Amino acid sequence: MSTNPADIHSFDAAGGHSVDAERAARWEEQERAAADAAAVRDIADVAAVEVIGSACVHLMSAAAVKLGLSDSADAEHDIDLDEARKLINALAGLVTAAAPEISDMHARPIRDGLRSLQLRFREISSIPDAPGKGPGEKWTGPVV
Repeated sequence: MSTNPADIHSFDAAGGHSVDAERAARWEEQERAAADAAAVRDIADVAAVEVIGSACVHLMSAAAVKLGLSDSADAEHDIDLDEARKLINALAGLVTAAAPEISDMHARPIRDGLRSLQLRFREISSIPDAPGKGPGEKWTGPVV
């Protein structure tokens, strides 16, 4: 087997220079497999409470943006109450279901953030929901 780098290249019909496609594909496949294995190892090292907490933070952050609470100058343009309702419902369901598993110490700040989002939703909604019918209130009870 040659160690000359020029030996791994071939020329296409137009005379242009191209990398041996088969060898490049094998390298890419091996790199992807190694990255996948590393990701699985990384996930295996993370405690369930951290995964649940991270999911809650992502839902909270997305809902906050949809409620116009981002730091951007045009945060008002990001307001989307339909999307915010879906995110708040998902967050409320997750934190309610996960609370016994993650302990009150982890659930309490998530519930506080959820309540703030629910109140913000009520504050900016032009059509008020009945008490107990707002986003997430199926799981948390009325916030008013």
